[in-house]
Amino acid sequence: MPVQSTSPSRARRLTLITAALAAASALGLSALASDSPDATAAPPGGKPPNVIVVMTDDQTLESMRVMPAVERLAGQGTTFTSSFATNPLCCPSRATYFTGQYSHNHGVLTNSPPDGGYQAFDASNTLATWLDDAGYRTGYAGKYLNGYGKRKSTEVPPGFDRWYAGTAGETSMYDYEVNQNGDLVDYGSADDDYKTDVYADLAARFVKREAPGGAPFFLTFAPSAPHKEGGLDDTRNPRPAPRHAGAFADEELPDSPAFDEAEVSDKPNFVRRHDRVTDKQADRLEIRYQSRLESLLAVDEGVARIVRLLERAGELEDTVIVFTSDNGIQLGEHRLKLVKRVLYEESTRVPLVISGPGFPAGVQRDQLVGNIDLAPTIADIAGARPRLRQDGVSLLPLAADPAKRRGRDILFEGRLGADGAYSAIRDPRYVFAKHTTGEEELYDLEADPHQLESRHADPAFAAVRADLADRLAALDDCKGRSCR
Repeated sequence: MPVQSTSPSRARRLTLITAALAAASALGLSALASDSPDATAAPPGGKPPNVIVVMTDDQTLESMRVMPAVERLAGQGTTFTSSFATNPLCCPSRATYFTGQYSHNHGVLTNSPPDGGYQAFDASNTLATWLDDAGYRTGYAGKYLNGYGKRKSTEVPPGFDRWYAGTAGETSMYDYEVNQNGDLVDYGSADDDYKTDVYADLAARFVKREAPGGAPFFLTFAPSAPHKEGGLDDTRNPRPAPRHAGAFADEELPDSPAFDEAEVSDKPNFVRRHDRVTDKQADRLEIRYQSRLESLLAVDEGVARIVRLLERAGELEDTVIVFTSDNGIQLGEHRLKLVKRVLYEESTRVPLVISGPGFPAGVQRDQLVGNIDLAPTIADIAGARPRLRQDGVSLLPLAADPAKRRGRDILFEGRLGADGAYSAIRDPRYVFAKHTTGEEELYDLEADPHQLESRHADPAFAAVRADLADRLAALDDCKGRSCR
């Protein structure tokens, strides 16, 4: 797609859309598709808010503490403390971000073909195309879906006016290639080639260009930190920016009761076959943990830079900023070393902070939410019309009312390779899973927040298990409204 400039036809389309929103509001109608509940369409008149999404890669909730700029965003906005990746793996999660759908509906089930990767994704009908149609200027800077660039390295997915995405070397901090609006640019191993800084520069370039501007803009800034670098000695992986090397050299691994879990007879076979964590492995995990924290400092600086640019342009108060991660990761919990995909809290629970118009400042909301909610929320903010059935809901009403949707169920879906697959239901108290191997798991998170003892075979939980199994069966093949 060629780079586009603001044209008279685009400006006219924005004017028509704004008028349509005003008319819809006057009639008490939602600007969203009827299958998107809780819609509070963009206010009539004026320009809808800008939207910036910052999505890290494999970041745990615990690591948020090292990011002061993101903490400031939390002070200015709403933190969703129970936010989950519904398929805790990079490509399926990112596909959910762009569609508002569970994996079984958008069809991206894992990271590689035939049922995963960019090749399995329909890029022609996404959040980007919906916002582009709604008159937004759209940009992307960072890691896209796994496998992007292998089919055609110069491809720019539909809906994007500015495109800066990694192709070859997508997990490397140095020596990688970026598609910049259809032109391939190689980066080397100099300090200023550090990938997070390059993506932050490209994101800043987009913000400088579009703010202030006549049309609202939508930008995703997606650094690959703190994802591990492929082919790199894992004693320091991922590499932090040189200026941050050693910043957390004295940090110890989080002291979780789930770390190196002693008794795993209640767990599925894929967990039971893992040996206890050795001292050497624990030392290497700790170094990896330190490197992960250090790599996030450049991300945080990128966020701070974007905020400063918005302030200088007078656009900050008119911009919604979303900070999240595609999934978490296991750092030795339940004996699992650098594993995601699984239904355990360290992998499924992700950061979610949203600041800007419609999101109360300095508050926390504990309703269950998921990455399925990002697309419907952003479409709601923008007054855009999703062209896919939305499995998620807009978070604007939940931010406004802490009692909204408190009894909600969330579906987890995961592929475990040779160990089969699972689906699981998460409600405010329990998580229950059924594996294709015939194994089950049931955790009472109120009594056992670290998921140390599965109750699936406990007679005292038989009624709970039966109820959760029925509800899970309904979610397994849900679509749109039935997912709620």
